[in-house]
Amino acid sequence: MLGNLDPKKMQALMKQMGMEQSDIEASRVIIEKTDNNKIIIDNPSVTKIKVQGQETFQVSGEYKEESAAPTISETDIKTVVEKTGKSESEARDALEKSGDLAEAILELS
Repeated sequence: MLGNLDPKKMQALMKQMGMEQSDIEASRVIIEKTDNNKIIIDNPSVTKIKVQGQETFQVSGEYKEESAAPTISETDIKTVVEKTGKSESEARDALEKSGDLAEAILELS
């Protein structure tokens, strides 16, 4: 039934029901998740819908997920430097490669 309405009539009907819809031009949408990973949507189509004061967003596009790089603490770097006698940059590289303090020390020893 509603599929036969032209877009202008549909907009008028939505307005009567207290709904507003608008498109948002965007080149990329990034959602930062609580686990520090990111959902990245390239070439998105973004629509904002407002109903009774509440705004929601509808997003579609090319989806990919990006994992967060492990965080390397300065304490871990100093520990590797102290235990191995290597430079801070070598210690950082070993920690980034292994992701584990003990493995980084073993690798550089």
